[in-house]
Parts: sequence; C-alpha cells; structure tokens
Amino acid sequence: MGRLQGKVALVTGAASNPGLGRSTALRLGEEGAIVVVTDLDLPGAQATAAAIVDEGGQALALHQDVVSESAWAETMAAIEDTYGGLDICVNNAGIAVLAPLEALTLAQWNRQIEVNLTSVFLGCKAAVAAMKKRGGGSIINLSSVAGLVGLQTCVAYGAAKGGVRLLSKSVAVESAKHHIRCNSVHPGVIWTNMQAQATGANSADSLDASVMRIPMGRAGEPLDIANCILYLASDEANYVTGAEFVIDAGMTAQ
Repeated sequence: MGRLQGKVALVTGAASNPGLGRSTALRLGEEGAIVVVTDLDLPGAQATAAAIVDEGGQALALHQDVVSESAWAETMAAIEDTYGGLDICVNNAGIAVLAPLEALTLAQWNRQIEVNLTSVFLGCKAAVAAMKKRGGGSIINLSSVAGLVGLQTCVAYGAAKGGVRLLSKSVAVESAKHHIRCNSVHPGVIWTNMQAQATGANSADSLDASVMRIPMGRAGEPLDIANCILYLASDEANYVTGAEFVIDAGMTAQ
C-alpha cells in the first residue's frame, strides 16, 4: 500500500467493466493515487470512481472525448484546478474493429487511427505540458502485441498500436530532460469487454488459446496489465523510460 501516495493520476477509457482502464484506475487508487477517471461513458466512469472511493481512495470522474484537443485542455484544466497538477497519465482509451484488409473501410481505418493513436499523441502532449510544472511524471501508453507483430484482421488496429510504440519512445527521448518518463505496455489476449466485442466470445474460457497461440493456454486478466502499469507509474521505475513491456503469456516469444 502507498506506492503512489499523494500522486495525481489520469486514466482514460476507464468506464468499461471488465476493462484495462477500470482495473488500472482501481489498482492505482489502492496504492494511494488520487485518480481522475475519464471516458465518453460518464456513468461508467462515475461507477469506477465510486468503486475507488468505496475502498477509501480519492477519485474524480469526468466526461472526455480523447480525440478532441479542446477536451484534453478542459480535462487538464479541471485536474489542475482540483488537485494542483498531474503526476501520472495512462493513455488507455481505445477501440478495436477487426476486419481483413479487403473488407476494411476507409472510415474504419481512420477511426481506429484517430482513437488509438491520435488520442495518445494528444494525451502525451497535454501530459508533458502539465508534468513540466510538477518537475516530472510518468506517462504510460497502452499499445498491444498487435503493435509488435502482424496479426490477421488487425491492419488498422496494428498500425495504430505500432505507432503508439514508437510515439512513446520519441516522447521518452524528448522529455527525459524534464524528468518525465514515457513507456508503452503491450497486452496479449486479455479478457475485457473490448475483447468480447472484437472476438464474439462469451467468456475467457471460450477463447481458443491454441488458435491464438498462447503458450500459457489461457487469456489474461485486466489486473495482469494494471500491475505492470502500477510499476511504471511508481518511483520504483524511476530509471525506466522509452521501454516496451509485453504481457502476453509468451505469444510473441514464438
């Protein structure tokens, strides 16, 4: 307990349950962070914030469209006005529209690039400006194994997540002198609402681990990702920047 005591953290896309953002927000709250939870789904974000408060933590829910630069400005202004600044930014919000190349529409391509990559650019830009005022901070960007290797039906999703990987490294290099760290996290098959929607599966047990080439034979849980994000957000990772953390049960080791 207390690994993030007194730090202010922003987690985007934290409404979905089960979801990486919600699990991350809860985990950071457990370790003492003041958590600002944002999502297009405000009632869902409020439910996540309420769960943190119910466990004795501090949280604030805000409506945010992560592809809007003005919405980022409003979110950062609210954080500064309420808590005085930002120490941790988790750019988690994302979507997945899986389709073969020939079936993928330009609109689907553009929307995935916008939500999965452009939003991270906007988040990093806003976070760096805010963290400079605090003398440093930690940015954690959610990528994917699809940002490391080619996967079927992931043309747009993979392109966006691969962009997140290199964007994170560039931000890390530029921001190191300001004591701002930036790293990317690359989940494999994790059971979330987005995974269910993308695959059509009814449960984690219904996912075919052999077809998905998961050596450990099972899907992961959101907490598996949240614990890695917690480490990167904490001072334990104060010499870690520009790195990529793969949490995939060995998928990309093959």
